[in-house]
Amino acid sequence: MAAKLRKGDKVVVLTGKDKGKQGEISSVSPKDGKAIVDGLNMAIRHTKQSAASQGGRIAKAMPIDLSNLAIVDANGKATRVGFRIEGEAKVRYAKTTGEAI
Repeated sequence: MAAKLRKGDKVVVLTGKDKGKQGEISSVSPKDGKAIVDGLNMAIRHTKQSAASQGGRIAKAMPIDLSNLAIVDANGKATRVGFRIEGEAKVRYAKTTGEAI
């Protein structure tokens, strides 16, 4: 099945502690059904100092379930994603505006 959300998409969080916040997807794990959004769902990781990096408390973006994300359309609102055939290509489009993504 084609992916409704992909790397680089601008999304809004629908539920959880970051509800209503927007960000860009940096990576998607389709097998797990999760995505990492830059600057959202942050957790503190304690790391030991090594020769390569400084130790301490480092903030890290944790995965968010794909069902809790919605793509942002041209108007800046959350929308669902649909698929249609345009010529030879299968394209994603925003259900609210009908525009291709």
